[in-house]
Amino acid sequence: MSAVYKLEGVKHNYDGRTVIDIGHLEILEGEIFGIIGPSGAGKSTLLRLLNFLEPPRQGVIRYRGTAYSAGNMPSLDVMREITTVLQKPALLSTTVFNNVVYPLRIRHKRPDPQKVALMLQRVGLTKLGHVRASSLSGGEAQRVALARALIFNPRVLLLDEPTANLDPANIAVIERLVREFREETKMTVIVVTHNVFQARRLCDRVMLLHEGACVEVNDARRFFESPKHALSRAFLSGEVIF
Repeated sequence: MSAVYKLEGVKHNYDGRTVIDIGHLEILEGEIFGIIGPSGAGKSTLLRLLNFLEPPRQGVIRYRGTAYSAGNMPSLDVMREITTVLQKPALLSTTVFNNVVYPLRIRHKRPDPQKVALMLQRVGLTKLGHVRASSLSGGEAQRVALARALIFNPRVLLLDEPTANLDPANIAVIERLVREFREETKMTVIVVTHNVFQARRLCDRVMLLHEGACVEVNDARRFFESPKHALSRAFLSGEVIF
């Protein structure tokens, strides 16, 4: 399995404080890769770098074999292969249908009504296509955000605490959809989560990020059953690590 991302000597800082310092990391094509760690570890910043929303201060991020850095960022077409679903979905002030088809329109693709209807059905929102997004519950809004992210078949789906504020039923729906679409499209999924149980259920491999550094990467079963690093063992046991 080839790597969709390779990070080489990547460092990033804000106001002189280093928030990411990763010597080497590979994320594989088609896997669900989990990023866990304490608050302030740099997880969301790492997602921003992987989405090329800002360049790393140092180092190289290789995406599908091409090296990108502070002086050489990807084109808009490349960036549009990648999409993010945030903890709090930023929906447009319009209908559910218009939110879902928005990524197609900005990519100059004509929405297929049947495909959109099927997507709404799969996220359990068939009857809400005409409803304004502002009237939705938190769980419904997050399902709209996921449908919007999946409608154009991205190569990479980035999830930043996508179920943090949801009830168990909505969590189950989101996790099921992520697994199903990964199997169908072979997209790469990178998920940041504080929920170690979710990471164990959902991910193929898991990384512990601490103070911006990669502490340990392993396949999910080994990571949770026999972590190699003392920090990993402490974090999984519920200790507060600084």
